[in-house]
Amino acid sequence: MFSYTQLRKDYPEFIYHGYQIKEEKERICLEYDFEIPGLSSFHPTWEFPKKDEENRKYADDSTFRNLAFSLGMVELISYWKIACPPKVIVEAGALTAEQILWWKDLYFNGLGEFYYTNGISENQEDFMEIVSAGQEISADALSDRRLEGCLVPVGGGKDSAVTLSLLKGEKETNCCYIINPRGATLKTVERAGYGEAQMCCVKRTLDKNMLELNKQGYLNGHTPFSAIVAFSATIAAYMEGKKYIVLSNESSANESTVEGSTVNHQYSKSFRFEKAFHDYEAEYIGSGTYYFSMLRPLSEFQIAGYFAKCREFHDIFRSCNAGSKEDKWCGHCPKCLFVCLILSPFLSGEEIIRIFGRDMLNDPDMTEDFRKLTGMEKEKPFECVGSRDEVNAAISLTIDRMMGQEKDLKKLPGLFRYYVLNGLYRENDPASGRFFRYFDEENLLPERYLELVRRECTKGER
Repeated sequence: MFSYTQLRKDYPEFIYHGYQIKEEKERICLEYDFEIPGLSSFHPTWEFPKKDEENRKYADDSTFRNLAFSLGMVELISYWKIACPPKVIVEAGALTAEQILWWKDLYFNGLGEFYYTNGISENQEDFMEIVSAGQEISADALSDRRLEGCLVPVGGGKDSAVTLSLLKGEKETNCCYIINPRGATLKTVERAGYGEAQMCCVKRTLDKNMLELNKQGYLNGHTPFSAIVAFSATIAAYMEGKKYIVLSNESSANESTVEGSTVNHQYSKSFRFEKAFHDYEAEYIGSGTYYFSMLRPLSEFQIAGYFAKCREFHDIFRSCNAGSKEDKWCGHCPKCLFVCLILSPFLSGEEIIRIFGRDMLNDPDMTEDFRKLTGMEKEKPFECVGSRDEVNAAISLTIDRMMGQEKDLKKLPGLFRYYVLNGLYRENDPASGRFFRYFDEENLLPERYLELVRRECTKGER
């Protein structure tokens, strides 16, 4: 792997030259023009479907141009991180001093895992200088477009399935948003009762030059993908005429991945980012859409409890990154183990094994991931997983059920016996009950959705 310090000396600039809006009868294509001078140029693309009989010329719409420019601002970070040039020159549009600070904040916090895993020590002030070198996008007259209904991003996991289930009474006015569709996303939408006409499927294509440089040992690592979802979903909602962009990010996403630090694998799923994006869009774009997460008041524990009742999704949902290309659970990674653990209080052992195709709780090779998920190690896995406290609550509740009144340790699978023997088991733990009634008041839900979530997901079973 190349040296971070040397790469910044060898490649001192990254340039966002511009973007093209190519309009066709059935779709709009966005092509971006990025360059690290002396190393490579990059031209990633996006394709958004047009609504039937859509006559609007989006290239002449200043709001759409601003959205396209902004999507490029978040897309560029995947290419910047190859060499981490200290100066980013933005020629594609103009940014105020406040906007520059906003983007630096997103880049720095969204790359926390990238810096941590690559052993890079940086501070927010010095890691990047952003130079605004483009022209301001001229504003049109305000659009008279009427926005209604919800655009729901669907990733194929349990969370978006829960959001779709909660919104089942509003299906007629809603639309599902999918980036690069795969089996689990399409099946989730279908099982939720949405037809093809209510799907907005977009195509994102990465530049091959970036992929090749990654193979050669240039810097690589996690980027804030959910920020890409936020900006691209706003484009889709604007084109589809939808008022609300309804994410499925939970309160648990706020917890840091590395204990005692701000490094968070899920930074762009956190409420801090949600509020920042919500405010940025209103101040600097003004599409008329409203971005929020339906599940923000809830913990992963509550979401799992609700999802356990949504049996129509149990055979088709997928959250495993390792198995995503084959649309399956790999059954060997920390994400698979986390979903297994968080569902365990609500489903039988046989149901859990049927979902994942194997018995992870009796696999000693899962011990290291188990230790990280339960807080026995300082680091959680760098995956979208719940908080340490709710994982421990889920395990203790499941052990209560499995051992029965006899408290027979032999009834437990191997990882749970390991848990008990290491002194972590909390018998009939009253603290576990708080997760049934948990409700994070720090959220952006409109009142009617707030009451819906409170009524359906915080019933206080325990």
